[in-house]
Amino acid sequence: MTRLRDLPSVDRLILAARADLGDAMPQALLREAARAELDAARRALRHGEAPVPQDLSLEALARGVRARIEQWLTPSLRPVINASGVIIQTNLGRAPLSAAALTAMAEVGRGYSNLEYDLERGERGSRTVHLERLLTRLSGAEAAMAVNNNAAAVYLALIALAAGREVIVSRGQAVEIGGGFRIPDVLRQSGAVLVEVGTTNRTYARDYAAAINERTALLLRVHSSNFRLIGFVHEPALAELAEVGQARGVPLLDDLGSGTLLPTTPYGLAPEPTVQESVAAGADLVTFSGDKLLGGPQAGLIVGRRDLVERLRQHPLARALRVDKTTIAGLEATLQSYLRGRATEEIPVWRMIGAPLETLQARAMAVATALSAAGLQAEVVVCQSAVGGGSLPGETLPSAGVAVAPGPAGAERCAARLRVGAPAIVARIVAERLLFDLRTVLAEDEPALVRRVIEVVAEG
Repeated sequence: MTRLRDLPSVDRLILAARADLGDAMPQALLREAARAELDAARRALRHGEAPVPQDLSLEALARGVRARIEQWLTPSLRPVINASGVIIQTNLGRAPLSAAALTAMAEVGRGYSNLEYDLERGERGSRTVHLERLLTRLSGAEAAMAVNNNAAAVYLALIALAAGREVIVSRGQAVEIGGGFRIPDVLRQSGAVLVEVGTTNRTYARDYAAAINERTALLLRVHSSNFRLIGFVHEPALAELAEVGQARGVPLLDDLGSGTLLPTTPYGLAPEPTVQESVAAGADLVTFSGDKLLGGPQAGLIVGRRDLVERLRQHPLARALRVDKTTIAGLEATLQSYLRGRATEEIPVWRMIGAPLETLQARAMAVATALSAAGLQAEVVVCQSAVGGGSLPGETLPSAGVAVAPGPAGAERCAARLRVGAPAIVARIVAERLLFDLRTVLAEDEPALVRRVIEVVAEG
């Protein structure tokens, strides 16, 4: 039986572990891992939990040290193949970026850039100019800026324009959008005073008009991007609210949440208000996300009246919420795809939304054939994909997937092993089978998906 005094010294264990790690491994990291491994062995011995003697041999302990170092050096954030069928999967990083965005981010991140330097004048510039020209051209707004997410965009607008004053919101829009982001809480934290009008299901423009007084700072419309009221409901059109605000000199803030620059109805989805439509309807400020239906890196985008955007830009909080150079580069490349009319070809989110069912079925057939050739029970099935990301609630798209029988191991165990492998794969379980929805699987990831599924299911 292994005893405490039989355990090797830290230095001896380091020497044994270094044999397979090479001289480049830092001594401090080796020492920390060796001490952690020996501490674990001592605890096991003291509590009678030690395995058979050879499990605490020098060789086994050295393997443990190497395993600890490998775990420490393995990035926690890593790529995942999304076979869940949810296109904008918040838990999986939302929108995959376009090749152009990735190239732009790498180029700008590789060295120095003119982030806040005017190359023509040879003097300090502003980081806001890089995105403003594209956002204003695409949206029709007078001015624009970017912060680190849409929640920050809404918060900045409220604190800069309405702190200590009233903001009028429909009672049916005083909601929790996600991740604890509650409109009443955000208003409270910004110093603004929430004034609810109408009822949960029916609110009219006249309700807003009746609530306006000398303390009113903003009218706020919160788009129901992740929920829907149906039945006996009514809410005023954005243009109606704009008329109310203009008549009384009160700006209208339209929080689109996800936001889109492209219409959704051509893809068989319910109409989602576009940013251009909000600007054209008279919204004085419009906020929306950069990493959802826009398909870029995480950001909150603000477009609208020049004087209001300038007030937001000059607020002290704007510096704390600003985006970095790589985010700007990725957003600029993404917006250029829209300007060139190439968004549906170049931006992954829109390629997935617009993928024809026939194309998906052909891809699913190729995957199923490869899996069947390896001895797995796989078949092409019709399934439903969701847009996700708080966009188009309840809306789905017909899709094609591959259902795989997991064998004796069971679907839950196979799905768990797929999640922790390399590459990690997230799938659905339907009727005790693994379901891989091809709409959200990038075509270049299909060979890796096939290889991992064969490994996991065949091994049982």
